[in-house]
Parts: sequence; structure tokens; C-alpha cells
Amino acid sequence: MALAFTFPGQGSQAPGMGRDLANAFPVAREVFQEVDDTLSQKLSKLMFEGPAEELTLTANAQPALMAVSLAVVRVLEKEGGFALRDRVALVAGHSLGEYAALAAAGTFSLSTAARLLRLRGEAMQQATPPGTGAMAALLGAEFDQAAAICAAAEADPETGKREVVQIANDNGGGQIVISGATAAVDRAIEGAKAAGVKRAMKLPVSAPFHCALMAPAADAMAEALAKAGMAAPLVPVVANVTAAKATDPDTIRDLLVRQVTGTVRWRECILAMGAMGCDRFVEVGSGKVLTGLMKRLMPEAQASAIGTPADIEAFLKAL
Repeated sequence: MALAFTFPGQGSQAPGMGRDLANAFPVAREVFQEVDDTLSQKLSKLMFEGPAEELTLTANAQPALMAVSLAVVRVLEKEGGFALRDRVALVAGHSLGEYAALAAAGTFSLSTAARLLRLRGEAMQQATPPGTGAMAALLGAEFDQAAAICAAAEADPETGKREVVQIANDNGGGQIVISGATAAVDRAIEGAKAAGVKRAMKLPVSAPFHCALMAPAADAMAEALAKAGMAAPLVPVVANVTAAKATDPDTIRDLLVRQVTGTVRWRECILAMGAMGCDRFVEVGSGKVLTGLMKRLMPEAQASAIGTPADIEAFLKAL
């Protein structure tokens, strides 16, 4: 069986994340300490204890989720003698999870990934004034249907002025997330209901991620990534914006910039990994969101998650 590692994105954070790993494994504590030192913040205390509102802030959630994923990878390597290069065929991560995937595969150092994600979180938060952007989930919608709903919702019916609304995430299993200017997203929700989409609802997010309104954040990331040390990944990464393999650092740099304003093509990423021979998918880090999506996208594949000491033990035993 060919194995793929996937890394979760925002929404998978929860107070208590990583605490069991830190208690059980010195190498996990080292990961959390390095991230704390890099960011000059006790992020680990926030991860272990909350409060949830502070942990959910984009600038905290992004490096925190990466830290838990990397702690799991380091425990597998140190305690289990698990070599990513030898055992894993492909890696992919959902949105910020792409940075965790790249750090796990050796493209970024842990501290570089933490710094980039802190900047990314801050830049995405600051890209639009509060309240001017929104995101919504369209449940039971197909990609082409959601794209048509967005296209119809762009124009303000009173002024004719066009506003941004586009597909942010194609998660699969009929789960599409749209993003853009608040009024345009509201129009798209009404359009989705009129089109018979099962459910259309606003999401409790602080900014309209993965749409053209994030252009200032993409510029900030382009500047930061141009200076960041990068190596070719030990295993290929399947990129969010292309759903194709990438191994060249300059290409990866460009893809990460494009990812800020582009669609996370998760459904296509998973299906592409399946077409490339992967039939076992392991979600590495906090939560089981991607595992749930996986079971809908490729029910014939094996899907599991490893985020706790018990998960790690079971995974290593099953190898």
C-alpha cells in the first residue's frame, strides 16, 4: 500500500492540542519550545490551556497547528525510527497545512515554518477591514454549480458594481466554501438557496481567506518567501492550487504565494494522490477533519488520523 500524509488546516485547532504529546515525548516538547522561542510567545501554553478565542485567532492557530503536526512527525522519527523519505509517497496539507507538509518533508525548517505562518496569519487578518469580507459553506453543492452561483452574485443589482466572491475551498463530498466581499457572499447564499443547494450558511471567520481580497497578504508572503531558506522536499508535495506534484523550491515558493488568493483544490488533490497510487491516507496532527473528508472522497482507501500518543503507538504497530 502506498502511504500519503495529509496535514490539517484552520478549524482543526482546539484547547488541549499537543498537551498529551508534550507529556509523553521529550522530542515533542522540543518542537513546542522551538516554536515558542521563534515567536517569542508561550504559544504552547495557549495550545495546551486555551482560551479557545485566543487560540482561534488566525495568527495563533496557523503556527499552532503546524507545531502539533511537526511534533507528531518528530515523535514518529525519533521513537519509531520512521523515515518519511522511505515510507511516505506523497504529502499534502490543507491551506496552512501545506506549510506543515513542507516542513515535515524538509523544505522548511521548523522555525522558518513558524515565522512564515505567523506572518501569513497576520497578513491575512490585516488584508481587509473588519466586516468587509465573509465566507460561507455551500453543503450539497458541486463545483460547477458553486462557480455559477458565485458568478451570478458578483454584481450588485442596484449599482451594477462587481464585487469579489469566489470558491475558496473545494473540499469534496459536496462541501464547497466561498469567500469574498460580505454583500456578494450574502447574495451567493441567497442564490444557492434558490438553486436548491441543501444548506448555505455563513462561517464564523475573521477574514475572507483564499480569494482576490487577500492580494495584500499574497504580496507580503511573496516578500517573506523570497528571503526564506528552502530545500527540495524529501517527498513530493501535492499543491493546493494545482492539485499536482511539486518538488522544485522556486516552484513551491510561487505556489505558496498563489495559494493565498487561490482555491484550495482539496478534492482534486486527494483524487490525484489516489491516481498516483496512494491508497492509505494518514492525517497528521490535530483533529480528524481531513479523515472525515477522505472517507467521503475515496471510501475504498484506508483513512486514519494520528495526533495523540495512543494514535502514534497504533500507527507504528500497524506498519
